[in-house]
Amino acid sequence: MVVCGDDGLAHRLAAELRGVYGEQVTLVVPPSGLRVREPVVGRARAASAALLDRFVNATVNRGGGNGTGTQGGSDDVSDERRVEAAEPTDAVLAEVGVARAAALALVYDDDETNIRAALNARRINPRIRLVLRLYNRRLGRHIEELLDQAAELSAGDTQGRGHHRGDASTTVLSDADTAAPALVATALVGTSKIVDTDGLLLRAVERRPPRPGEVADPGLCTLALLSATSNDPAGSEGSEDSGDQGPQMLPDAAAVAAATGRGTMVLEQVSYSGPPLPAVRAQVPPFASLFSQRLRWSLAGLAAAVVVLAVVLSLATGDHPLHATYVTLLDLFAINEPAHNDSMGRQILQLLSALVGLLLLPVMLAAVLEALGTFRTVSALRKPPRGLSRHVVLLGLGKIGTRVLTRLRELHIPVVCVEADPEARGMATARRLGVPVVLGDVTQEGVLEAAKIHRADALLALTSADTTNLEAVLYARALRADLRVVLRLYDDEFATAVYRTLRAAHPAAVTRSRSVSHLAAPAFAGAMMGRQILGAIPVERRVLLFAALTVGEHPQLAGRTVGEAFRAGAWRVLALDTAASRAAVPGAPGTGVRNNRFGNTAGAGAATGGPGGVPAAGERPGPSGLVWDLPDTYVLRNEDRVVLGATRRGLAELLGRRGRERPGR
Repeated sequence: MVVCGDDGLAHRLAAELRGVYGEQVTLVVPPSGLRVREPVVGRARAASAALLDRFVNATVNRGGGNGTGTQGGSDDVSDERRVEAAEPTDAVLAEVGVARAAALALVYDDDETNIRAALNARRINPRIRLVLRLYNRRLGRHIEELLDQAAELSAGDTQGRGHHRGDASTTVLSDADTAAPALVATALVGTSKIVDTDGLLLRAVERRPPRPGEVADPGLCTLALLSATSNDPAGSEGSEDSGDQGPQMLPDAAAVAAATGRGTMVLEQVSYSGPPLPAVRAQVPPFASLFSQRLRWSLAGLAAAVVVLAVVLSLATGDHPLHATYVTLLDLFAINEPAHNDSMGRQILQLLSALVGLLLLPVMLAAVLEALGTFRTVSALRKPPRGLSRHVVLLGLGKIGTRVLTRLRELHIPVVCVEADPEARGMATARRLGVPVVLGDVTQEGVLEAAKIHRADALLALTSADTTNLEAVLYARALRADLRVVLRLYDDEFATAVYRTLRAAHPAAVTRSRSVSHLAAPAFAGAMMGRQILGAIPVERRVLLFAALTVGEHPQLAGRTVGEAFRAGAWRVLALDTAASRAAVPGAPGTGVRNNRFGNTAGAGAATGGPGGVPAAGERPGPSGLVWDLPDTYVLRNEDRVVLGATRRGLAELLGRRGRERPGR
């Protein structure tokens, strides 16, 4: 595996490939003077070594580890080769062995650098599996199709060399899109952790231990038993110093029944997220927003004066009310003949009408100016409404903040953004969605107050500076001790210390620290092993992966029942893709075509039992053709495509080459 990058995601991805999948990794990073936060690298490597020591009992002898060593000092991470290069040029790609590599990850922060290197890598090795980090999703789709087409043209040569066609896949991911659902879910009240997989929404929820006499609702299935210290303000979730072994992932029924006093994470609902929120169109503002209240009262007073003058004129002259109103308006605009030959009363009314007309001129001018100003500010940034409450305050409109803002608006959650740079990436998105924005430095006094932080439900601190996020959270805590806060911190050790301290100081409030690269690394690592990865859900300090697999490619699943294929703590079959199953059965009915990360398969409406092998008992088909609550007696066929939840170690055993070779695994 070759990983090229210039920030923390590259180091975390390399540690993930080594520690979880046991792969030999070549890491290409900028020279020492250009690296980003070098101390984090040692901790990532140390974490990788600790992960191997925890799960692997026997020492695995590996070759090819001609690396430079590690700061952690562990032999388990010796199979990393490290190359320093400013850019991934053709010479650099040739030096790191792209022509012989199984997969290449390009995770530079610059999209153009990743695209240029991917095109060169596909030319050097048409069979290599490519994983690109691109922020531009539309461009990413086109690049993915282009690179896949280039690999398709070389399919004859690929088969001639004995390689499988799937090895030449191209996957385009965004760390912002991968981490956004977890960040949004952490901040919302009553909203659990979510994985969005091309329209399929997997939702998991944490539940507290049941009280005596209560029956816990298992949902569709139990994903994890939370650590015993998850509700202890003085402890750390799953920390070794607390004596807790952390969350128990994918427990069996006996473990769930035996667990007392421990919360659970269950799969509660699966549904489509629906169409994206449409863009806000420029519309004519309502009358109430065109004019101020004082101006509206002035216009109402002048209209009432005109009515009174018309009524008095009609009574004084005996004229018809409509004609009297017409004459009053002529006098009002000074276009009527002088009434010097009429009665005294008529002359007085004409003078009063002229006076009202003089008062009308400045009022009309003010109305025009206010209306022009209102139309001019329709496309400008909105300010937080006066009565706004129970909203989410979002700090930072960079890459991550923009994606999180979009997800919050898709969930119809009220948001107020705070950004110091008026030219930030997400300003256009906030203007298009009509989201209020407070321009200013969040560390300055009065900025958070302008965002109505004292009436907010949650604070998302997602700026690129750890100290700024921490300062904003501490200041917000001083204003609202029970405020739910989620802060983005780059350094793992710093994040752990902040998390434990804030939770101990404010036990009644929810505090979460998240690293974008930590949340995104498992998805990128899974994509390097293949396209099967659908998403990831954080469980305390661990990660649960969701993947779509074809049963026939994995002997651990083929020919077994759902109950027999379940391995506690490793993987569990969650759903059956009936569309793929029907496509594999000759003559099976199907409808439409859908294209998502499950592959291009015929779509099915509602699954039904019968000769096609689709289970009839306990089935719960959805719009995607997925059947949940599979009976344990259903036999998995080779052509079945299933969705399963797995730990990183369990998925490594299913997908990784070395995971299958290790004894006892």
